[in-house]
Amino acid sequence: MTTREIITIIVEILAGCGAFLLGFKVLSENMEKIAGKGLKVLFNKTSNKKMLNVGMGAAATAVIQSSSVTTVMVVGFVNAGIMSLYQAASVIMGANIGTTITGQIAALQAFDIDLIFMLMLFVGVFMDLFSKNERVKQAGLSLAGLGLVFVGLGLMADPMSALKESKGVVNFLSSVDNPILLLLVGVVMTAIIQSSSAVTTIVISMASAGLVIGSGGNAVLFVILGSNIGTCVTALISSIGASLNARRASIIHLLFNVLGSLIFAVILLIWTSFNDTVLVKLFTKPATQIAMFHTIFNVGSTLLFLPFTNLLVKMSIKLVREKKQTEKTSADLAYMDKRFLATPAVAVEQLRKDTFRMADMAMESVRTAFDGFIARDLSAVEKVYEQNENIARVSGKISDYLVRVSAIGSSLKEEKMINALHNNVGDIARIAELADNFTKYTKREVEENLVFSAGINEKLTEMHQTLHMQYGVVKRISLLGERGLLPEADALENRVDEMRKALVAEHIERLGQGKCRPENNTVFINLVCNLERIGDHLDFIAHSEEV
Repeated sequence: MTTREIITIIVEILAGCGAFLLGFKVLSENMEKIAGKGLKVLFNKTSNKKMLNVGMGAAATAVIQSSSVTTVMVVGFVNAGIMSLYQAASVIMGANIGTTITGQIAALQAFDIDLIFMLMLFVGVFMDLFSKNERVKQAGLSLAGLGLVFVGLGLMADPMSALKESKGVVNFLSSVDNPILLLLVGVVMTAIIQSSSAVTTIVISMASAGLVIGSGGNAVLFVILGSNIGTCVTALISSIGASLNARRASIIHLLFNVLGSLIFAVILLIWTSFNDTVLVKLFTKPATQIAMFHTIFNVGSTLLFLPFTNLLVKMSIKLVREKKQTEKTSADLAYMDKRFLATPAVAVEQLRKDTFRMADMAMESVRTAFDGFIARDLSAVEKVYEQNENIARVSGKISDYLVRVSAIGSSLKEEKMINALHNNVGDIARIAELADNFTKYTKREVEENLVFSAGINEKLTEMHQTLHMQYGVVKRISLLGERGLLPEADALENRVDEMRKALVAEHIERLGQGKCRPENNTVFINLVCNLERIGDHLDFIAHSEEV
């Protein structure tokens, strides 16, 4: 075989590899969008039951076809304080099991079903081109992505088979039989491609074409072990600049994969005939043997380390020691993390939680300001100022993230939710501004020694409490999705409106009878109207997703 022929074959293999990786990317991205709502529900059910968390990690990864994405999301949840290190450890173990499904699918290539995957590519592209339904388009792109993965593998198959005829290539591959070197090859390849599934699939494709890495036996299995270490790179990079526990979660991922790989590597070094004794006897095709080893390794490692989850957590705490660091303040987002941007559905849900944390802050600011007015307490002025400063910062961060989520290609349904959250953030900011107005009335009340009629404070307090009742219902509607409570929220808003009308009418009547000082007029009327406006903004939030 001439040098020109070898170069041509290598270019063809690279082209096939490019098609394969593109298909993998399209498949993963669109499956994330399709499964977005499911992932959101799934990760909200995290518990302290290890097996449940393992199943959750496996299911999420099997669907989105990327353990790296799952692990990065887990790091994000830990960084946001939503998931504990103990929970994260078992989810990460499950993610490693879920990633083995790609290799199992790739092994099917050995059963001559290429035509089916070519047809899937064709059908998927036409679904995307001619359907106007977003879900159908995403399903079509997922189908096309899966088809392209196998078309890419098919493009690699023929040139790989041709390389088998080159004695130089065959001799080179067979000469690389040092277990440590093979392990490093797997680590480096996966660190570059950032997908252990992709590396495993490429190795399976080589095996299907008859290209054997190493001198046979267990040699190729060391590459698979190395790929499991290399996949930790993505999570480690993701943890840079994250919280202490988020960095520890990445270390748990690394410890799990490195220790598991080393244990299996020792077994393979001692049991040199493992491949021939176990895999070859159970599975006839080399591709299936490699895919099954990948599954055996990850399931075996999980079963081995799951009882020692606490030990892995303690090791991560020892390795990543606590240093002086800036703690989160009330002006920071509590739920959203930049790592969720890769999964818009999860990101939107986290931003919704932060939006209502901002709403909690705004309603607390209202309470502080109103109580200050009733108690004639000027110290409330400074407290409200500080609270509103934090609310403004949170508002800016949420709005920034909403723009970023929208820019990365969210679905039509997610765009509607993003628009609703933009509106909610605006309404909540107005509520905080109304709280600031109350402090101005407190200043005038104290400076001008204003005194209101007997019983007025009690009626104002009742109106204020009704607003907090309304907010509680609105929060359940918007945050928990309890849309059946809308009539109750509307009834409370109407009640607030009626209270304003009654208080203003009574005030005008008292003015006419000379029972109320005229200088009270501006403060009282504005206060009551501002309370009513808070009810309006809460009503807008309750109905925001109907637009």
